Parts: sequence; structure tokens; C-alpha cells
Amino acid sequence: MSFAAAPEGLGGPGGRSGLHIGAGEGITTWFNGDILTTKLTAEQSSGALGLIEATVPPGGGPVPHVHPNTDETFYMISGELEFLQGERVLTAGTGELVFCPRGITHRFTNTGIQPARMIFIYTPGGAEGLFIEAGDTPQPGVQVQPWGPERLDEHLLSLLEKYDNALPES
Repeated sequence: MSFAAAPEGLGGPGGRSGLHIGAGEGITTWFNGDILTTKLTAEQSSGALGLIEATVPPGGGPVPHVHPNTDETFYMISGELEFLQGERVLTAGTGELVFCPRGITHRFTNTGIQPARMIFIYTPGGAEGLFIEAGDTPQPGVQVQPWGPERLDEHLLSLLEKYDNALPES
């Protein structure tokens, strides 16, 4: 597993020479109990998308949230996750895809007993910056832990807005 930052930009005139991110490369952080590797950032894709590889342990996943200006697509690599998609609750397993258009409240939760793995994509990119800026540096040999309520401070709340994340209105 690599903890180093991925290569900068796409290079070449106008950023059009392409990019290769190898296996085990990307920016890996721990975010509220999940293990997230940012494989492609908005900066690297000229704003087009952000791509995350995620491992979600049992009980893991974010609280319901919304991206006002960003679509989010989830592709399940292994395991199962329960998704909230607006008013709908569904379970997605290996090989299944869930699309949440911008403005829809959503979340995922691992209700099983095994870790789940997935890819999620932000279009346009940018929301992935939250995990890079607010995530914790992984510690080899240590189990990732969910955050307590003390982590939901003014700094984190300001980063939610910066990266097109919002908590749904009650």
C-alpha cells in the first residue's frame, strides 16, 4: 500500500498527455473508519472527475449527505453495502452500480460482517479533496477506527462546504 501522493497533473501542453496510476498508488487516508485511496483528483483530470477506491469495514460508511453540484457513482468490487438513494433504501453487491445525481441525499453503510470494496466517482471532480484534506494518515499495523463526535468541529464543517458536501436539511 502506498501513502505517497499521486503524480501531479496530466502533463504536456494543455494537460493532454495522459496519466497512469499504478496498483497500490494514490493518496490513502482514513476517513471516519473507512480506508480511502484517491486514485484520480479533479486537478489531475482537468476537473472532469475524482475517483476513489474504498474499503468499508462492517459498520462503516458516511452519514446521509448531499452534493449540491456533483454526481456520485458507486461500483461494487466485493461485498455488499446498503445504500440510501433519496427516499429509497437498497442493497448493492459485487458488480452492481449505484448512481446518485447531484442534489439527492444519499449514504452507504456496511451492514454485513465482512469488509466491502468499491470504486466511487465524482463528476465533476473536486469532492474527493475532502478525504485528502481532512482524512487521517494511515498507520501500518493499526485498525482504522470510526470518528467520535469530537471530529465534527467547525474546521470539518467548513471543509464540507469547500468540497461540495452538505448535511441534509431536517
